[in-house]
Amino acid sequence: MSERFLTATDAGLTGCTECGRVWAAGTQRCGRCGTQLHPVAPRSLQKVWAWWWAGLIFYIPANLYPMLLTNALGTHTESTIIGGAVELAEHGSWPIALIILAASVMIPICKFVAIAYLALIVARPSQAGGKPHLLLYDVVEFIGRWSMIDVFVVAILSSLVQLGFVASIHPGPAAAAFALSVAFTMLSAQAFDPRLIWRGPDTGTP
Repeated sequence: MSERFLTATDAGLTGCTECGRVWAAGTQRCGRCGTQLHPVAPRSLQKVWAWWWAGLIFYIPANLYPMLLTNALGTHTESTIIGGAVELAEHGSWPIALIILAASVMIPICKFVAIAYLALIVARPSQAGGKPHLLLYDVVEFIGRWSMIDVFVVAILSSLVQLGFVASIHPGPAAAAFALSVAFTMLSAQAFDPRLIWRGPDTGTP
């Protein structure tokens, strides 16, 4: 039988998910940062998985359809995320190609894996709890803001390169799909209650 630890809920307390300050149960807002307080919600994992699946579904067409539509001197070309990075590498722009691959391929995949891993871990009370899991959650929150770099590049190019019949660049259908995928994965991470890391969903009150 696993050891049962005293939780904040058992002690009549509620912790702030933003700054970590502990307040008496029933307190509506954190007096330090103003965040609305709420008890640990085990059923929040359903929201985590719902947003996670939505993000994964949109991530597939984001990599299959073109991200960039280019017209130059009557020649029409379409580039996917990976295809555009390969073209940049072939032209000697290795640093930019690596940044795009990292931000558009590696980071999203790592986020999907990390969020799924945390959700599966806290679903088993015997395994929930540990600083490495909390550190992983903090990393997911931190890198989330860099996931839109590919969409930003497309937006900047589309606004700068508009030379009429000579050259023009427009975002492809993958841009919208990728933006939605990033937004849904960010919502999935935000729906995850990090306090579940230390208790598991079957402890305390729902």
